[in-house]
This record gives sequence, structure tokens and C-alpha cells, in this order.
Amino acid sequence: MVNTILGRKIGMTQVWDEDDNIVPVTVIQAGPCVISQVKTQATDGYDAVQIGFGEIKPSRVNKPMSGHFAAHGVEPMRYLREVRVDNAEEYHTGDTVTVANFAEVKSVDVTGTSKGKGFQGTVKRWNFNVGPNTHGSRNQRRPGSIGQCAYPARVRKGLHMYGHMGNERVTVKNLKLVRVDEEQNLLLVRGGIPGGKNALVSIRMA
Repeated sequence: MVNTILGRKIGMTQVWDEDDNIVPVTVIQAGPCVISQVKTQATDGYDAVQIGFGEIKPSRVNKPMSGHFAAHGVEPMRYLREVRVDNAEEYHTGDTVTVANFAEVKSVDVTGTSKGKGFQGTVKRWNFNVGPNTHGSRNQRRPGSIGQCAYPARVRKGLHMYGHMGNERVTVKNLKLVRVDEEQNLLLVRGGIPGGKNALVSIRMA
């Protein structure tokens, strides 16, 4: 069974659990994903399947990808991702991966691209404390000392400084899978996930 599915982040809402407690959840439209390619030990040296998600006009697909889809006999798809499997010979191109695979799953790992925040200072980017906002203070939002003088006489690698914030690959692990709606291809996971609305996410069984 393929343990990963692609989807879009719809947004957040809340539902009630069995104990009448409000649970904040993120709604994900997951799949259906079509297997567009099967890679086996004999042909590629490892076992994996390529899954596709999202509709796209054929006129928007370049020639190399059009040839790829035509060679495997599947319709063009907007997103393609490769998923490792134990035995790829069990799968065939054209097979569909749906949320039904997650019916018995308790928790999932969600991977997506976080929202881009642009160039930010240390207060917003790393939660630094601000300086005194009193008369004469020049240190409201400055980062302070960034290194040592005599040794090592340089700025250490990985030091928390100002710079580009967000727009990076983020994985949130062990999110509780609250509900699976097979009719509407929806997954409801507890808590927040990276990305904005309609952002592409990858859901993997934890």
C-alpha cells in the first residue's frame, strides 16, 4: 500500500470529538492521486511509484512531460512526486491512491512549503527580546553582539541573525488524523500545517 498522498490545504475549522471537546483541525483535500510511473529493481535499481495530483490543461504541459505521460498512458497532472514502496511490482500505472488508504491510520506527517515572510529582523525571525523603549535607548530591535573579538575573531556559522524568513520545506510530524471523508476526499488533521490556502502538501502515514 502506498503510504503517501498529495493534497491541497483548504483551511482550518473545528469539530467535536467523542468527549464533546472542540478540536481545531486543518482540512486537506487529498487525492485522488494517479500512479503515473512504476520503478522496479530491474528497470531503475529501486522500488518506487510516481504519483500525480491536480488537473492541468494539456496545452500547459511542455513536450518532455507530454511524452512522459503519453508513454505511460495517463492523463497530464500538475504535480508529480515519487514515493518509495516495498514491492513496486504490485502496482500498475493508472491505479488510483485515495484517502481510503488512511482509514485505519491514527497519525500522519504533513510536509509543505511554509508561508514566505520576506526579509525580517531577529525579533520576528527568531523571537529575540526587544531592548528598552526609553529615552536615549538605541537598542529597541537590534540583534546585539554577534561574535567574539580575540577568538575566534569571526561570526560563527548558524548564528541567529536577520535574513530571509519562511518559504521553506517544513514537515510537521505525528499529527492526529481526526477524520477521513472518503466521499469528498478530505482528511481532517489536528492542528496547523505549513503553507497557505490551496498550498500543495504531502501526507505520509506516521
